[in-house]
Amino acid sequence: MSKVFIGILLFSTIRLAAPLVLAALGGLYSERSGVINIALEGLMLAGAFTAATVTYKTGSPWVGLAAAILAGVFVASIHAVACIKYQADQVVSGMAINILMFGVPALLSGAFFDSTGATPQIPINNLLPVAPIVIAALLVAVTWYVLYRTPFGLRLRAVGENPEAADTAGVSVTRIRYIGVLLSGALAAIGGAYLSIGQSSLFTRNMTAGRGFIALAALIFGKWRPVQTLLACLLFGFAEAVSIQLQGVPISLLGKTLVIPVHFIQMFPYVLTMIVLAGFIGSSRAPRALGLPYQKEK
Repeated sequence: MSKVFIGILLFSTIRLAAPLVLAALGGLYSERSGVINIALEGLMLAGAFTAATVTYKTGSPWVGLAAAILAGVFVASIHAVACIKYQADQVVSGMAINILMFGVPALLSGAFFDSTGATPQIPINNLLPVAPIVIAALLVAVTWYVLYRTPFGLRLRAVGENPEAADTAGVSVTRIRYIGVLLSGALAAIGGAYLSIGQSSLFTRNMTAGRGFIALAALIFGKWRPVQTLLACLLFGFAEAVSIQLQGVPISLLGKTLVIPVHFIQMFPYVLTMIVLAGFIGSSRAPRALGLPYQKEK
């Protein structure tokens, strides 16, 4: 195996893992506060579409990234209000967000660009191919510090583990949970924005292709901890990088040369996700209050 191939594979792994890291860190803030966030896929789609649209209209990828963050926070606020204020089923609310964001970008794209399939191509000079990778790496360190070295991180973990005790200690459970869910929207939207104005140069329908669910699997595999979650995302990024590199490559087996069909190779990251979930979800201890609505006693 040549050094060039290894270098390409490593760079591809980092590049493909970056949006997973951003979405998974977003999910970490939400779920550490006790709110299940299965809506990461929809939040990424919101960020991807908004970033591509605003970048195309303004010519500035930074304005597009900022708009994506606002869009992610807005969509996440719907999930937050439904789950925290009205105590809706958190899984159902998250899936509703995902279903909503499968359709809304196509509708808006048709209204803005007369095309429901994709937004117009963005010039290469208006893309951010590296910045989101740096942001993802920095946010892992920032999240670790916030979670384990700041009063806010202590309160976030306390609310996710024992909201009654946190409330007794004077911590606003509702406020902390709102912040956690809104942060998840912002970070997942950055991950989505990277797909449309970093890895690609336009938004296409369902371009996240299940990455939000893979990020959620990485979060579970990483036991809701930032560094372990980063490593899990790198594993999934490596799996996707390998699947890309193997497409069309002949493999010698028992004296015969075979070419594995592309659709089987493309299944590899998703099969790995299922294996990880099946093998490790039982050994990962979630925050005790995850998924449990909290009603302050009067």
